[in-house]
Amino acid sequence: MSDHLKRLRAPDSWHIPKKVNKFITKTAAGPHNANAMPVAVWLRDHMGYALNMKEVKQILGQRDVLINGRSCRDPRMGIGIFDIVSMPKIGKHFRILRDKKGRHKTIEIDAESAKTRLAKIRGKTTVRGGKVQLNLRYGGNVLADNRYKPGDSVVLSLSAEDRFTIVDHFPFAVGNMAMVIGGKHSGKIARITRIEKIPGSVPNRVFLVDESSGTTFDTIDSYIYMVGRETPALAEWGIEE
Repeated sequence: MSDHLKRLRAPDSWHIPKKVNKFITKTAAGPHNANAMPVAVWLRDHMGYALNMKEVKQILGQRDVLINGRSCRDPRMGIGIFDIVSMPKIGKHFRILRDKKGRHKTIEIDAESAKTRLAKIRGKTTVRGGKVQLNLRYGGNVLADNRYKPGDSVVLSLSAEDRFTIVDHFPFAVGNMAMVIGGKHSGKIARITRIEKIPGSVPNRVFLVDESSGTTFDTIDSYIYMVGRETPALAEWGIEE
């Protein structure tokens, strides 16, 4: 299979010029889904740290880019929402989010904030020894106890000494704060007021209130990403505009 796709067919969430060149790097199989942005596109087209693929490979070959605390050497590796991208040699750290138009947005953060990442629990499985494994939305798995449920979010440590240790937990529950990551309400941070479970294959509906404006709206549960309890984990996320 080709390592490239036509720019005209690239996901809108990448927010790249469509007619500059004919082809662009295609995301490799791995974390997130097909909408994940390749590291090469992020370095070259979004951040301007490289002018071409040769420079991208030089940067990655020097282990200058860390994704969620681990060195990345594959230019096609996908990055997506709530991933932490660090470039220690220049002292830069970033969090990937989605703005109100559903586009990937890179938010610069400090070194302390780059020590943890938020991850949504997609499901749970029982592994050898009766241990519970949390299957996370971005493709990772962590061992935990049975208190966590699908739809919840966990805060994971990215430090080398306790990598992927759970340091906080935001349940998917009425009264807690959530970020919407898809649909026409993408980028909103609001409080859950009601969860309507619908039998069958139709997605459950989640009703929320935007306390900054007082407006109410609803969306599907797959677009919900828990980001706090009584208050959001951060006062500002960088996508409020």
